[in-house]
Amino acid sequence: MTLTPRRRRRIIRVAGYVVFGLVLVGAIAAADWGRLSDAFFRSDVAGSMFPEAITIALRNTIVYTLLAFVFGLTLGLVLALMRLSSILPYRWFATAYIELFRGLPALLVLFMVGYGVPLAFPDREIPGGVYGSVTVGLGLTAAAYMAETIRAGIQAVPKGQLEAARTLGMSHARAMVSIVLPQAFRIVIPPLTNEIILLTKDTSLVYVLGVTSTTIELTKFAGDTLNTKVNPTPLVVAGLLYLVITLPLSQLVRGLERRAARER
Repeated sequence: MTLTPRRRRRIIRVAGYVVFGLVLVGAIAAADWGRLSDAFFRSDVAGSMFPEAITIALRNTIVYTLLAFVFGLTLGLVLALMRLSSILPYRWFATAYIELFRGLPALLVLFMVGYGVPLAFPDREIPGGVYGSVTVGLGLTAAAYMAETIRAGIQAVPKGQLEAARTLGMSHARAMVSIVLPQAFRIVIPPLTNEIILLTKDTSLVYVLGVTSTTIELTKFAGDTLNTKVNPTPLVVAGLLYLVITLPLSQLVRGLERRAARER
């Protein structure tokens, strides 16, 4: 009997599923769940983290993410427009900024904002304390990535629409704001939502700024609890709370991508 290519691919796929299932079942059966439970799933340790894990750590993680995203989106939009500008110095500056901050680790940028800026300007401070430093530190890095995303969205809008708006008497700025940018943002909403997910995880770097009990975020909170309880269960709890933020965002991205595909 001769197998068609389609049937052969189906058999190979089913065989792969079976092998994966057997390996997974074998790993589950061979694991020492008693020791794992004692190490990572102690209910008494997990219970001691609440309600502070939600009312302080999770709340601060969300606040840091939103503040950095708004700052990064605003700056990223400006950089994207500068990158597309006909004025050469604007393009040079935007290109240099994007290449610099995409190449620097977010941890280094946070450190320089938190400690370098106060040293350079001793009579001034970033408004908002730790919240302001996190907003600027994470936002500067996020802006570099968002700028390229927004630029790609703008360039994806047919040029004829901008030209048609100009023929109707609109200025370039008004046509960009009224015609091009709304369509560009519809295109780039999914990747921008992914940027929120990345920023959520980057808030784990905030510890470098020396947070207090009222400005602590999830990872630092879990690490402090781990040191107190001498048990890694807090890390599991922190991971689950991160998933509370990121999983709905991931579902939102998939929904937006499906909607965009249907519109196309």
